[in-house]
Amino acid sequence: MRRIVVKLGTNVIMRQDGKVALGLLCGLVEQVAALRMQGIEVLMVSSGAVGLGMERLALTKRPTVVAQVQACAAIGQSRLMSLYDDAFDRLGCPIAQVLLTEDDFRDPARHANLRATLDALLTLGVIPIVNENDTVSTEELDRAANLPQRERIFGDNDKLSALLAKHIGADLLVLLSDVDGLYDRNPSEPGATMLQGVAEIDEKILGLAHGGNGRGRGGMISKLESARIVVRAGKPVIIANGRTPQVLERIVAGEAVGTRFAPVSVQSAAMAESLR
Repeated sequence: MRRIVVKLGTNVIMRQDGKVALGLLCGLVEQVAALRMQGIEVLMVSSGAVGLGMERLALTKRPTVVAQVQACAAIGQSRLMSLYDDAFDRLGCPIAQVLLTEDDFRDPARHANLRATLDALLTLGVIPIVNENDTVSTEELDRAANLPQRERIFGDNDKLSALLAKHIGADLLVLLSDVDGLYDRNPSEPGATMLQGVAEIDEKILGLAHGGNGRGRGGMISKLESARIVVRAGKPVIIANGRTPQVLERIVAGEAVGTRFAPVSVQSAAMAESLR
């Protein structure tokens, strides 16, 4: 395994009381630094900017006006990067902030520039920390709540991490949230069983998804749709609990952690794409 993308959800970054889960965050930073020392290139996609901005402004509810949400994102993004910079600096790992919009994947010239910059950062031993540029882009912040997920082009950090993994040539995408993986029914129901492996993300699997808890913008359906992008590109995806001890190191070591989505063969992926 040469290159992986790790997405940290809001529910991993923030505690239930709206404060930063600092101990957990530092633990994940240590794991990423350890992987980097092993020669594995790691790109991080981190949520939490809006939540941190709300905390700084002492807001108890997410604003409903898009410009105010953008303001929270602008305030929180600097705080988020400060936390990462301090934590990684203690471990001798340089980081870089990368803020993207939808056009960075749509426009060929911008996409080529993005790929060249990320490749250069990784070659220099830098850990890119990626987020959507919410200050100027409202694709994520003001989307209609009832818009079907498959019609969204960018939408949330799950989708961003999937596009990044696909276009940067990653060998694995890891989506970390506050759930252990994908369950055969609502995890709160008695007898719910986590699926350790999924061979194909079909309509039946999509039907197992349930909504998030309201703090993050994704939820399981977003993760499944994002995972489908990556597996169709021929790479595996793992959904796991970011609170699991040494979760990243265990995943890279090949342990059965979370739910693993098997990559689709090149031939099957081409056929599926032609039928869309």
